[in-house]
Amino acid sequence: MVSATEKRRYEVLRAIVADYIALQDPVGSKALLERHHLNVSSATIRNDMSVLETEGYIVQEHASSGRVPTEKGYRLFVDSIHEIKPLSLAERKAIMGFLEGGVDLEDVLRRSVQLLSQLTRQAAVVQLPTLKTSRVKHCEVVPLSPVRLLLVLITDTGRVEQRNVELDEPLGQEKVNVLKELLNGALAEKTLHDASVALEELAERAPADIRATMDKCLRVLLSTLVEQPSDRLILAGASNLMRFPRDIAASVPMVLEALEEQVVMLKLLSNVTDLNQVSVHIGEENEDVELRSSSVVTTGYGSQGNTLGGLGVVGPTYMDYPGTISKVSAVAKYVGRVLAGE
Repeated sequence: MVSATEKRRYEVLRAIVADYIALQDPVGSKALLERHHLNVSSATIRNDMSVLETEGYIVQEHASSGRVPTEKGYRLFVDSIHEIKPLSLAERKAIMGFLEGGVDLEDVLRRSVQLLSQLTRQAAVVQLPTLKTSRVKHCEVVPLSPVRLLLVLITDTGRVEQRNVELDEPLGQEKVNVLKELLNGALAEKTLHDASVALEELAERAPADIRATMDKCLRVLLSTLVEQPSDRLILAGASNLMRFPRDIAASVPMVLEALEEQVVMLKLLSNVTDLNQVSVHIGEENEDVELRSSSVVTTGYGSQGNTLGGLGVVGPTYMDYPGTISKVSAVAKYVGRVLAGE
């Protein structure tokens, strides 16, 4: 059972977090009394702030300054958010209208991070659907010249991968058609993991007159798509990180490098598996040192109950957590609706 004193102290902490997020200035007891209806004396507020500081939820940067929340304080604040604040009707219509204008999956995802970075004024990232969990919908074989082919692999998630294949000898259209038919027979409706087995079996039964060409195509498909699938991110709003004078200012180059190199964010987003769960990593909670001066809010997106990838934002530890969580969740849900054709 939480006591009345503990509830009041949480309200004091909540007020400090809210004011610091809004103003990025240390918060004093006088300001709390002026801006919030706490219905207690200034002495009680000062005592509560002293206890919160002792417990590690807030800190006084200088002897004469107010208090600022610590990462522990932000974590308690985030964990106490029980309901996601709904967006306004106008915001919902704007999100859906903008995303519906996408011409294909990648365009929809590109629009989603552009929108998310604008809504949150932070850096936004989205992971393209991973090839490991995708199923092959079709493999197109396009002759670029008599001795060069373009392989176009299209997955059920709408992802398109293209690879060139250089041939040792010219290949006529009739043989191109046979090659395409054999490749689609082996690949269609299979995950890329299962497709690797089918491709190896196909190499053994390819017609003699296209076997050399088939071998080249199979090596390209196996080495670049199956054994080393290329997971990618789309990034928007990285310049927003330059606006923040505190928390991440000194480490902005590290955060930008983590975003641009993609490895750190791909690892983080690859762990997102739940379509309905928003995760918040604050400061030192981030496993990778490049992100330990920032907060990362992520969730999954997908359709028909399947998680296709993760999306989220990177910003300062004093971000607007309720608003950011709400917007990340909403954009992910609308991406899912667009992909499902709803």
